[in-house]
This record gives sequence, structure tokens and C-alpha cells, in this order.
Amino acid sequence: MVNLEEYRTLFMGGMLLLVLVAASPVLGVIMPMAGSERFSGLWLLGPDHVADGYPSNVRVGEAYSVFVGVDNHMGDSEYYMVYVKFSDSSEFLPDVTGDTPSSLPELYKFRFFVDDGGAWHSAVTFGFDDVAVEGNVLTVGNVTINGVAFPVAASAYWDSERQGYFFELFFELWRYDVEDNSFRFDERYVGLSLNMTA
Repeated sequence: MVNLEEYRTLFMGGMLLLVLVAASPVLGVIMPMAGSERFSGLWLLGPDHVADGYPSNVRVGEAYSVFVGVDNHMGDSEYYMVYVKFSDSSEFLPDVTGDTPSSLPELYKFRFFVDDGGAWHSAVTFGFDDVAVEGNVLTVGNVTINGVAFPVAASAYWDSERQGYFFELFFELWRYDVEDNSFRFDERYVGLSLNMTA
């Protein structure tokens, strides 16, 4: 036979369990589950602000545009940088599996804060001048980004398989690390493979 004290304990335990089960969807929204993934997203859109129409065949003296953006899902406001770099070969691209940025110097830099759950984006206009072809080598002397010309010494050999001189304009994401008091490569980059014609 169950005495009154045991009955009261069972009743209170059952009510507590019922309240917790009923409140679990609300608690899931208020307190994200431990171990939920935190990440930053880096994206690139074409000139019409959609994932289409990316410049690929480019010419000297013409301007091209894209949009670069960052999404913050880190659980707090974050301070970011996006470096714009230009490569004549894929060997200089970042290694995201090894957490290693490209060894190339940045040509252009964006600095900005993004609130948790928020996004940042910016138009990027680019072009090329001082381009020369000698034999089967095309050399680019200047890359212009958002109206500022940057000297480069990038050369590409004629790729007979793909029929072109190929370069890469790419964007690396860096995030401020409070513990190190410095920016660190955030293992994200996006880029455009560009076939240059003189």
C-alpha cells in the first residue's frame, strides 16, 4: 500500500516531467543544444546578385562585377576581413583542409562586423590592364579593384586543353580571434576562374 508521502512524491515527479516535456520546444529555441555547429559562411554572387552570370571570359580594359558576402552563425558578433587576391596558378590557392591561407599578398581588403545571425555583402568591381602576350605566355601587370589599380606580376601559359590563359581572382575570409588578439584565416574562400584574352 502506498502512503500519502510516496504518492505526493510520485505526483510531483510526474508533474515535473510533464512540464519539462511540454517546455522542451521552447527551451530548444531559447537555449541551443550544446555542441550546435558554429560557423561563418562566405559566398559569391554574379553581377545580378544571383548565383549565376559569373564573369569567366575577361578582356583587358573592361569592368566586371560580382557580390561577395559573409553570414555569421558563430553565436556572437564577429569582426571579419575579406582579402581579395589574384593568382596565375592554382598552386597559390588556400588550403582549407590544412587551415592555410594563400601565400599571395592581398590586393584589396574589406573590414566589417556582423551580428550573430546577420550578413554583410558588398559589390566588387574589377578589371585588368597592362596585359602583354609573348609567345605562349600572357602577363597581367595591373588588377583594378573598386577603382584602385594594384600592380601584379602574374603570368599564365596557354592551356591548350581548356583553350585559354587562366587566372584566379579569389576572396579569403579571416575572423578576429580574441584569444590571440589577431585575425586568423577562417578556412573559407571563394573564387572566379578567369580566362584572359588580350
